[in-house]
Amino acid sequence: MNKIILVGNLTRDPEISVVGNEGVSVCRFGIAVNNQFGSEKSQANFFTIVTWRGLAENCAKYLVKGNKVAVSGRVEIRELDKDGVRRVFVDVQADEVEFLTPRSQQAEGYEPRNISTSNNNRQRVDSMQQNDDDNLPF
Repeated sequence: MNKIILVGNLTRDPEISVVGNEGVSVCRFGIAVNNQFGSEKSQANFFTIVTWRGLAENCAKYLVKGNKVAVSGRVEIRELDKDGVRRVFVDVQADEVEFLTPRSQQAEGYEPRNISTSNNNRQRVDSMQQNDDDNLPF
């Protein structure tokens, strides 16, 4: 079983791009996860999170550096050999990202970012947001 659950803070703003002939959105961002061992000084581990399609668009639109998130997904290891130098990358392919920073704690004047996506993806994201808003208990 390959399953990871992390709670941490964004170390940089999300970066979105479009890949493939079909124009699939992919978003990457980093998070820092604190490890506290008793009364000792805490240490942080850093992870690169990768999201796809509608989740990628939502992350790119609403997340900013410093936000707290919960991520669940799977670990993926990639190897790259460039000019004889082998590099290993460990990414978390996210299935779910929960935004934990309340809107009241967002930076003053925060506005969601405009991201350019295809009309098909934009319609899907808009319909998802409308459905989610209807199910909120407040």
